[in-house]
Parts: sequence; structure tokens; C-alpha cells
Amino acid sequence: MHAIELKQLTKHYKETAAVDRLEFSIEKGEFFALLGENGAGKTTLIRMLCGLLSPDEGDASVLGHSILTDLDKIKPKMNMSPQETAIAPNLTVRENLEFIAGVYGIPKKEGKKRTDEMLELFQLKEKEREKTKTLSGGMQRRLSIAMGMITKPDIYFLDEPTLGLDVRSRRELWKNLESLKGDMTIILTTHYLEEAEALADRICILENGTLKALGTAEDLKKQTHSATFEDAFLAICDGEAGLYA
Repeated sequence: MHAIELKQLTKHYKETAAVDRLEFSIEKGEFFALLGENGAGKTTLIRMLCGLLSPDEGDASVLGHSILTDLDKIKPKMNMSPQETAIAPNLTVRENLEFIAGVYGIPKKEGKKRTDEMLELFQLKEKEREKTKTLSGGMQRRLSIAMGMITKPDIYFLDEPTLGLDVRSRRELWKNLESLKGDMTIILTTHYLEEAEALADRICILENGTLKALGTAEDLKKQTHSATFEDAFLAICDGEAGLYA
């Protein structure tokens, strides 16, 4: 069973199709990147999959359930790390994790256990008693992602996880994210092409709500006869390549 399967999924804003009859699937355990220039339809697509927007046409199956009729079954199985770092600055690292576990209704004992797991996974153990406002930007992003993961979702949406981070912090977070491969289905949106190339099993490129290309970074380089993934991305967006599914 696919983790996600789009079926002619469509969303209009007035006369403009933000998402236009999209059809593709994402496998269970896959690290999947959504790329595209501003206005490509990435955010609209994710909002529909999360149940925040209703499609105008088509449907999507998430873990075997329709987003039109079964959102109550889908929502508990997914979570999202937003672009903004969502933490309480005056709470400690541990308090943030235990607090969000409580918000999601996780029993206290289990919440402490999961907090310990997240501290280890994201290398935050040494900072667990420090207030989060004292952390570096990279550590704050790690904590924000860990807070979303404490529910152990089957599907996790990562929206621009390394936006604004310096090169070293970005690479450290990549290592954390790479360790998650296969444990859950991760959908990454990013403007950093090297990030998608380094992390994703497959990459989907959208333009004006339509599917322009889909495949591994190596596939897309070969199909556009490009030396680098950046060259391949630009060739696809500039219409110098066809649709690769």
C-alpha cells in the first residue's frame, strides 16, 4: 500500500489552478522531496493532504484513507514541522518536549520515555535543562522537529527545515534527518536543491500546480543531460525537459 496516492487532485483560487490534476504516489518509508519555485503549488498540496484545505476535484489516499471522507482516521497518523521554529522560549528543552507530549494526550510516563528518545535522536541531551531561548538556531530547529515527531507519526511533513541556518547547522540537521529514513514517510519541502539531493529518495518538481518531473536526483540529471542537479532543476523549470514519472 502506498503511503500517499494522488488521484487527479485539483485546487483553484478563483481562476487559477494552484494544484492541477496531480497524480503520483509516495511509498511507505520514503523520504520524498517537493521542489518548485514560489507559487508552484507545494503549500497548497500539503494543506490538502493535512486536511486544512478541501480539493475542488479529485482525491488523495493517505495510508489507505480518502482525504474527502476519512480525515478523522488520517490526522492522528501524521504531523508537521512548520517553517517557523515552534518552541516555548522560556521552557527548557525537556519541558518543551514533555509539554507537547501532554498536549497530544500521551500519558506522562510514556511522554517522558519519548522525550528521552527525542533528546538522544536529535543530540539535545546535554542541553535538556537549558531554556530554549539560549539555544543556537540550529538546536532550536532540531527541537522543533523533535516536538513534531514525539507523536511517532506515520507521515511527517518537513517545511523548509533548515531555512536560515548556517552551513554547519544545516549539515548537522541533515545527519539527524538521514537517521529517520525508513522509519516513517517524510515529505520535505525546501528551496535548497543540495538538501533535496542529499536527503531524498525521490524528488518531485512542481510548476504552476502541475507535475514537471519525478525521480531520483541521478535520474533527473541523466534525463536532462545535466552535470549537476541544479542544472537539471533549471532545465526542467525552463521547459527544456519533459515530464518524468
